Amino acid sequence: MKDYRKIFDLTGRVAIVTGGTGGFGHEVAVGLAQFGADVVVTARTIESLKKVAEEVRTTGRKALPISCDVADPASVNAMVKKTVDEFGKVDILVTGAGIALREPAEDFNIENWQKVMDVNVKGTFLCCQAAAKDMITRGKGGKIITVSSIRGLLGHPAGYSAYGTSKGAVHLLTRQLSCEWAKHKINVNSIAPCIFWTPLTKPILENKELYNIFMQRIPWGRAGEPGDFVGAAVYLASDASDLVTGHIMYVDGGSNAG
Repeated sequence: MKDYRKIFDLTGRVAIVTGGTGGFGHEVAVGLAQFGADVVVTARTIESLKKVAEEVRTTGRKALPISCDVADPASVNAMVKKTVDEFGKVDILVTGAGIALREPAEDFNIENWQKVMDVNVKGTFLCCQAAAKDMITRGKGGKIITVSSIRGLLGHPAGYSAYGTSKGAVHLLTRQLSCEWAKHKINVNSIAPCIFWTPLTKPILENKELYNIFMQRIPWGRAGEPGDFVGAAVYLASDASDLVTGHIMYVDGGSNAG
């Protein structure tokens, strides 16, 4: 009889979590470590990563903070190379780096639009590409988890024309990469949350009018907490999801259901 009790065990695996200081990235880095992974956390500045790295180390796992601009190919490639030099491989990638700039569509500043696309779409692709190259070279497969959003599926009246479009692109990119890299046994899936309590969304959720608009769209009746994200990430990073690829996993309190 097969023993399923270790199906979520990540011992011996190496994970990269971009956007490691964000609401999702921080919690996922610690969560993956608690299940056994050594974790590389990235952000634009090393200083901001110290707290996350220390929390990872308290689990008994190794942590490596690396400065990385996900929209810069040279920076991304250097980050993955440093990971491989330090740990010998990349098993898991979580693309937590992202930005959300909101403006009315008719007045959206095109430079701000491009910033969103560069980080959320280009940055996601560059990180996936660099990590996959190592996975393909080693021939052992891997797990890639992109971070999208319910906004990639459904529109919203609060100025999300750039953000929503970028996350819709991440949805299709996830499916495209899953098809291309299945032959290499690389699973590519996405987690699409509803609005969560993070430093990025605090100004929105503390605005009573906007808060009510968002809650009307979430049947569960509350915004997500960063910890709600961790279970989905561990599942998609582990052996439990070996036949799951090209999937958009909505962690959204039922938003996409109605």
